[in-house]
Order: sequence, then C-alpha cells, then structure tokens
Amino acid sequence: MIDRSDPTEATPEQVRSELAAWVSQHWDPDRPLRDWRAQLLDAGWAVPSWPPRWHGRGLPGWADELVASELLALGAVGVPVGSGSWLAAPTILAHGPDELRERLLPPILTGAETWCQLFSEPGAGSDLAGLSTTAVLDGDTWVVNGQKVWNTSAHHADMAMLLARTDSSVPKHQGITYLALPMRQPGVEVRQLRQMNFHASFNEVFLTDARVPAENVIGTVGQGWAAALTTLSYERRFAALRRPSYSPAPGRALAEARAEAERHFATYSWYPQRAGRPDLVVEHARMAGVSTDPVIRQAIARLLTLQRVSAWTAERARQARARGARPGAEGSIGKLAASNVARESARVHAMIAGAAGLLTGPDSALGGVVAEVLMSVPGQSIAGGTDEIQKNILAERVLGLPGEIRVDRNVPFREISGRG
Repeated sequence: MIDRSDPTEATPEQVRSELAAWVSQHWDPDRPLRDWRAQLLDAGWAVPSWPPRWHGRGLPGWADELVASELLALGAVGVPVGSGSWLAAPTILAHGPDELRERLLPPILTGAETWCQLFSEPGAGSDLAGLSTTAVLDGDTWVVNGQKVWNTSAHHADMAMLLARTDSSVPKHQGITYLALPMRQPGVEVRQLRQMNFHASFNEVFLTDARVPAENVIGTVGQGWAAALTTLSYERRFAALRRPSYSPAPGRALAEARAEAERHFATYSWYPQRAGRPDLVVEHARMAGVSTDPVIRQAIARLLTLQRVSAWTAERARQARARGARPGAEGSIGKLAASNVARESARVHAMIAGAAGLLTGPDSALGGVVAEVLMSVPGQSIAGGTDEIQKNILAERVLGLPGEIRVDRNVPFREISGRG
C-alpha cells in the first residue's frame, strides 16, 4: 500500500495495485460518464500528482500518465480529452486563486464544461503580448471588447481562456489579465474559418461587450502574462497527446467516452497531414515504384533519422514530467523539431510524387493525402508559437544569448504606434 504520510515515495507497482483494487470496487460501466468521473475526482485518481486539496493524491509526476494508461487497460475511463484538462486545468492549478480552483476545476475534470483558447489576435500576429482586446471593470463584471482568431473548438466550447488588456498605461506584458470567459452569451460571436485544405477547425471570435464575472481572474489582475506562459508551455506538448483507446466493451460510460473523444478529435482529423505523414513515405515510395532509387532512399533515411531524434527529445520531456518537472526548454526544442520533420516529410513526398502530388481525389497520390500534406504542413511552423518565437525562447532563456532589441519593452502600451 502507498504510504499516506509520504506518497511521493510510492512506486509504480504500488500505484498500479491500489488503483486496480479501487477500480474493481467502484467501476460500473452502466453509470453515466460524469458520475464516474466525479467519483474518480473524489478519490484522487483523476490527477493523482495534484495535491489532495485539489482532487489529487500528492503522488509523483509520473503517476498521472501511469494512472491514465492503467485506467484504459482496466477497461475504465479517465479525465476528458481537450484543452480544458490539458491546458486550462494545469494553468488554474498553478496560478489560482483558490476560489477559482474550487469552482472551475471539477467541471473541467468531469467533462461538464469544455474549453477553448482565446489568445491570438489578427492585429498582433506572433506578438501575443501586443494584443488589444480590452477588459474594463464595471462593478462586479469585466466588459470585454475585441477580436480573437485561430481559436480551435470555439464553436462548441462552454468556457474560454481569454487574454485581455486591462491597463494600457504600462508596458505591454504588464497590463494583461487572464480571464475565464463564459462562451455562451450574447456578446460572443463565433465564426468558423474555411481553410485551403478544405477543413474548418479554427474560428474567429468577436467580443462585443461580453461579460466576465470579476472573480474569474486566473492569477492576478495585470499579471496575466505569467499564467499565459504556463498555458503556452503545456500547449507545446498538446499535439503529442494521443487519442485514448477506450475498451470496446458495452456500457453507458464507455459509449459516452467514445462519443466525447469522437467529437473532440474530429476537429483535429487533418493534424497528421499537418505533421507531414512521415509514417507513409516508405509505402508511398513503394506504391510509386521508386523505392530502389538511391536519391529517394537517402531522402527517406534522412527524414526517418530526424523523426527518431525528435522522438528521443519527446521521451526526455516525458521523463522530466514524470519526475514532476514543469515543461521547459524541451517544449520549444520539440516544437522546432516537429516543424523540421513536417517540412522534410512534405519535401520527400513531393520528390516521390512529382507534379502528381498536387492532385486530389481517389486516383491521386495516396488518395489525396499527399496534396493535403503539402497544403497543411506550413501550419505546423505557426501553430502553438511560430518557429521564430521558439528560437528566441531557446536563444535568450536557455542559451543566455543577448536579447533581441525590442523598442517597445519599457514603453506604455498606449504609446506604441497604432495601438491602444
């Protein structure tokens, strides 16, 4: 059994044994999914590395991944998929305050509320801190006005992680507040964006006198940049999180979990193509009859080498998280590596297919997958922070190189030309 006085000394074998015993006593596949997750939360098995006060067991960092996989192996269900549990919850846990933790964490972890992220703006580009959406306190409510873009799943989210400017008299990083915005209200208009690869997973969101309760500040007023960095650090590993493989056994809880995952991952159906589909290059070369071409073979070998090295970096990051470390430099390294792999994969697919790679339809290269790869891969270098931003992070914060010259660093936001 796990030592309650010092759960950090628990071993994986002890965690597996205690979890299996608990699941055998409590798992009922015919109960509603949210009821099961509420019980999981009360027992501390939803996020076992979290403090007991916040629905955890105080176990080491590796316990979260272990318990999630063990629940699936036992035929049960863990926490919901999505940006609520993967981004919003750890940010709220890290920055609070307590009242918000008590109110917002349970519905996230039971799946009662889904979340989206309202960070990027059309007028700020990669300069996230240059955002101009405003939030003005009116009594006990923040009144929000502005526009956000590239907001995945905003069209069906209940809540949003919102960055808004609450003080334009200070430099841009200091006047930002992180708010939990209710999405289902008259002041929020969501429009889906049609992409050139024919998908529509992103949205633009228009905020017109949208209302946020005054107490829905994550962190503290004017200090939202610190909380935003926490969200971004988790976002860089977001894409690596895989779809859970639920048991095919019957039962209401499993059926609801499978339907929930289906709805969520439908939005991301084109993400494998955005990543370049390196898994298909060998098959593609064989189907095209060029698998013995020495130039093609060398290109494939280079691609698979890059992919393997990237996987090692991801594994180092996973091991660091298992030891309880928060996401660090390996997130930016992994993000850059993913961009490089995607571009190299697109290049190899193009070498194999030639001009035919631009064709779509069932008779085209890999049934149109190659064309979708070529259209989607450029997005890999933009999503989750551009390659250029990641290079700046690594250069300045990790390697200690001189910072990029920023003329607006100490200038009040309202004085920046064309802003505020």
